[in-house]
Amino acid sequence: MPGLTSTAGRAGLALAIFSLCGTAAAQSSSPDSLTLTGIVRDFKERGETGGHTDFEWRPANGFGQYAYMVADELDDDGKPVFASQGYKIRNQWKDSAGRDIMPPRPHFPTKEGDMIGSRQSATGGACHAASDFAQWFRDVSGVNVSKPLPITLVRGTNGVYTFDDKQDPHFQNLGGFFPINGDMLGNSAGEDRNFHFTFELETEFTYEQGAGQVFRFIGDDDVWVFIDDKVVIDIGGVHSAVSQTIDLDRLDWLQDGETYSLKFFFAERHRTQSNFRIETTLSLRSVDLPTVTALYD
Repeated sequence: MPGLTSTAGRAGLALAIFSLCGTAAAQSSSPDSLTLTGIVRDFKERGETGGHTDFEWRPANGFGQYAYMVADELDDDGKPVFASQGYKIRNQWKDSAGRDIMPPRPHFPTKEGDMIGSRQSATGGACHAASDFAQWFRDVSGVNVSKPLPITLVRGTNGVYTFDDKQDPHFQNLGGFFPINGDMLGNSAGEDRNFHFTFELETEFTYEQGAGQVFRFIGDDDVWVFIDDKVVIDIGGVHSAVSQTIDLDRLDWLQDGETYSLKFFFAERHRTQSNFRIETTLSLRSVDLPTVTALYD
């Protein structure tokens, strides 16, 4: 990603954001931490032999957040579907609580009290083509390698589970979310860090209507979150740290007491920072991992 936008004071902001949440996540029966295991895939950048065209790419309309790069729903393999080269966001959409939210889609309409944002009217070249994008979250021989990667979310006194690369004991001395420095395909050219990788995480949870269940991401670069295979967080593009929040009570098709999937897709595509923070009141559970490349089985 390009230069970092300051997120000072975000811990206090998180407390304010979740102050209206129910107490379910903070009950004594809730675990103190959640360890979730996903898959990290390493890529070479576009300037290297065998490099991927979307990594170390500067979007045609410049660095920034882009929406609508992915379709509304996941495909039959449970992967995001390329929809466009993205529309650069000018102003954020916000909910009635002032939280940044995803731009509207058919299953995520604007609600009363929302602040309406804006985007550019033409696509902005945040990525290249469907065939290239399809490789981001799939094992492709000669293009990427993959292995499991666990992250641990710690429950705070406010009942919010948080993973933050700046607080996690493994990552806090790495200068950001750099899970594969010196590993897999090696560090980015001329660097002591690996800036070109994706991370996918598949989890599930039980929906509790009216309990104030919330999921929030703060970071860079591309991030998409899908609940019940429908996109609910849409932070595409190559940009500094930004956030989006989904309040699950907004998703009117969810049924109280039912179990649903939450699938998380992240891409780090550009120097010089990698920031990654999850905040949630959901008691997430890992599901079966997909197969990884033979090199890391």
